Amino acid sequence: MRALVCHAWGAVEDLVVGELPALQPAAEQVLIKVAATAVNFADTIMVGGTYQTKPPLPFAPGLETAGTVLAVGDKVTRFKPGDRVMALLAYGGLAEQALAAESDTWAIPAGMGFDDAAAFPVAYLSSDVALRWMGRLTAGETLLVLGAAGGVGLTAVEIGKAMGARVIAAASTPEKLAAARSRGADELINYSEQDLTAAVLALTGDRGADVCFDPVGGALFDKALSALGWGGRIVLVGFVGGIPQIPANRLLVKNRSALGSSLRHFRWHAYDKLTTSVETLFEWYSQGKLKPMITREFKLDDGVDALKLLTGRQAMGRILVRP
Repeated sequence: MRALVCHAWGAVEDLVVGELPALQPAAEQVLIKVAATAVNFADTIMVGGTYQTKPPLPFAPGLETAGTVLAVGDKVTRFKPGDRVMALLAYGGLAEQALAAESDTWAIPAGMGFDDAAAFPVAYLSSDVALRWMGRLTAGETLLVLGAAGGVGLTAVEIGKAMGARVIAAASTPEKLAAARSRGADELINYSEQDLTAAVLALTGDRGADVCFDPVGGALFDKALSALGWGGRIVLVGFVGGIPQIPANRLLVKNRSALGSSLRHFRWHAYDKLTTSVETLFEWYSQGKLKPMITREFKLDDGVDALKLLTGRQAMGRILVRP
């Protein structure tokens, strides 16, 4: 089985295209013939050996995929060979075949192609559980989205609009802001040229944002926290800009909340909520409210180049790799 292989912890440039042993599904697993896999910043962290979990070496990165079922374990009841599916993975998506737990696998809805399906699970589910269950975003509230042109940022813009929020998209270039506007953002802030806090307060009549979706962290976190109004909630979903420190006194002063949102938690501990998110997202997709923005496609042989776009923070939308 051809795959983009990590032989030792290190940089994405050290990955090589090679062979891994053919896969066989365990009792509750689905074996998928990969059509396309989207890359995520977390893939680069896993390759570096600093992710929450460390797969046994050698392995292929790739935390989601879409394709056709090749075989199923003897306890699998929802799928059969030939079914079109998308899945969340422990790892292994950047290969010709991938193994997924049945519980982390969903039938691709009618009218959705493999490309959209490959770009769907991590980004849309991460954003939806963060906004719906952790941020408790409601219609009429103001949502501030940082990194609004990234893989999860654009999905947060779309989901915020679908939930009835006023969406302020913040990004670092006019091109990225244009991408956010194309997905429904109401207001735009270029935080490489504008002070984020001052811009949000100006757009909200000094009231501040109700919810902030933050996949960036770093220095932007402090500015975003100051941009929250009374009872505001900032939801952390990633730290591509660095891990911020949270000053507890500034949470207390305006009854603010800082919350973490990990998709893993919902997969393992709140599956009923995850199921609700999946069903809602599929319905919104069928209504045309959601549409993955796929900006680049690579062959497996060029998979390192796909990951380098993420480490260089040059990516907009989703990037696919095909085996």
